[in-house]
Amino acid sequence: MTNLLTIRNLKKQYSSSTTALDIDHLQVKEREFIAVIGPSGAGKSTLLRSINRLVETTEGSIEFLGCRVDQARAKELRKVRSQIGMIFQHYNLVNRLSVLENVLHGRLGYMSSWAGVFNRYSESDRQEAIALLHKVGLENEVYKRADELSGGQMQRVGVCRALAQKPQLILADEPIASLDPRSSTVVMDAIHRNCTEQGIACLVNLHQVEVAKRYASRIIGIKGGKILFDGPPEALTEERASHIYEGKESEMIEQSKELMYA
Repeated sequence: MTNLLTIRNLKKQYSSSTTALDIDHLQVKEREFIAVIGPSGAGKSTLLRSINRLVETTEGSIEFLGCRVDQARAKELRKVRSQIGMIFQHYNLVNRLSVLENVLHGRLGYMSSWAGVFNRYSESDRQEAIALLHKVGLENEVYKRADELSGGQMQRVGVCRALAQKPQLILADEPIASLDPRSSTVVMDAIHRNCTEQGIACLVNLHQVEVAKRYASRIIGIKGGKILFDGPPEALTEERASHIYEGKESEMIEQSKELMYA
């Protein structure tokens, strides 16, 4: 499989005493579905947000499809971001707009500024957005305002918006952290199924180890900004998982409770 993303000697420091990220080497290949796990504050979100430059790194290189993202100027960065979909923990929808309009925002990276300002979406874009909403079970919510939806429904709109970009890579930053177990399953099924069917690589941050094992083809474990584990789900033993969460036993207990009531 072709490499989509290569990270080398990547560091993010917020002060001389605080290193949020310290990664020697990481590669993501096309079609991989990778779960990134680790305790709160491990650097998971910083990693994902560094890839599309929502966070500026201190040193190192990020290469996506031959482009040095860390050095890209505005026009080049806009092109890179059009090929990297983003799913946020807190949805990042425009509440006053309809579900359909929020999904169509995924097409803005391919439109001129003028067309974007006046919402000049093509009819094919509209039909494809509606088809995506049907696929995730939101066919009856197409014209509702976003703020009329439940949390699980809002996150599925976020999934459709990312898919509408027709990206090469999707970054999902704690997409189920704010959801109940049933909604979490629906959202993770939607992300995994669509990425698999469309051949889109995905990096998804998760707290729940068992959820990561259920969906991922590869798991990366991060603690203190460093990668402690990188391998297939079956290689992530209970001992290795405990090492990643060492000192964060309360998070492991909460994971067990979530799974108990799922």
